Amino acid sequence: MSAKKTFKVAKRHSNGHWSPDSEYRYAAIDIGSNGVRLLLSKVISNGDYIVFTKESLVRMPIRLGADVFQTGTISQKLENKLVSSLTGFSHLVKAYDPVTYRACATSAMREAENGSTICKRIKRECDVDIKIISGGEEAEIIFASHIAENLNPKHAYLYIDVGGGSTELTVFAKNERVASRSFPIGTVRMLNGQVSKELWRSMKQWVTSHLPAVANISAIGSGGNMNKIYRLAGKKSGEPITFENMIKIDEMLNAHDLEERIRVLNLRPDRADVILPASKIFTTIMKWGKISRIHVPQFGLADGLIHMMHEEYAAN
Repeated sequence: MSAKKTFKVAKRHSNGHWSPDSEYRYAAIDIGSNGVRLLLSKVISNGDYIVFTKESLVRMPIRLGADVFQTGTISQKLENKLVSSLTGFSHLVKAYDPVTYRACATSAMREAENGSTICKRIKRECDVDIKIISGGEEAEIIFASHIAENLNPKHAYLYIDVGGGSTELTVFAKNERVASRSFPIGTVRMLNGQVSKELWRSMKQWVTSHLPAVANISAIGSGGNMNKIYRLAGKKSGEPITFENMIKIDEMLNAHDLEERIRVLNLRPDRADVILPASKIFTTIMKWGKISRIHVPQFGLADGLIHMMHEEYAAN
């Protein structure tokens, strides 16, 4: 898949201000356990500032984890859906004409016995190179979004990213990442009844032992389910959700059956089921850590890939 740089020359306006002198386009593909996403993003800079703009986000509800976490492999049916989706993504990326692109696959592809074989087929038929990443690499990529730069240095934070196959946890203190861990506790696994009490105990032990003993501990929530919970909470952009609010939303979600969550709460069918286990993961972790509020900046793996690509490109 070809990709090249786009560039615009600076122009001075009558007010003496400079317009953006350069813009760079990037594309990121995130192949998760509950869906496949393509993010097209523009980065604008004039030397004094830099702005990341999401121009388009396309999501296909291909639940690879439904196969992998049950049988250990991705079925032919879902494989074909994935290939068809990535063929479409490939055409969109070429039309967008980015500086470069990157495609990463997480928990489901990582655990699938035929994951590498499917990646080779996708390269051959879709001309898309996929890197299957570990849970640690996933946390590193998300960290590339520079979330620490927007944190209050007087506070400690627990970053929580909940996916279909895993939950990534990262502790920040004094604007530095001090600990990170990936747990095979995800929404699709929970729906399949594949998360043991031992796994929950292991995650609880990690949370309680790694959070600093300070009063001001907040959480940062990431993932499609957290973004939807944020909208259900009716919060203004930048406003955190309190733990009490999270409990109320969790109770509200559980008070509706699947059909009502689709019809009354206007959730997509592929979101209406996984949002329950996601809510449980977030509220449980907040309870363990005695965390009073959670911030939702609404970014994820694809956003981290965009930031990482631009940093690498700008350094060359």
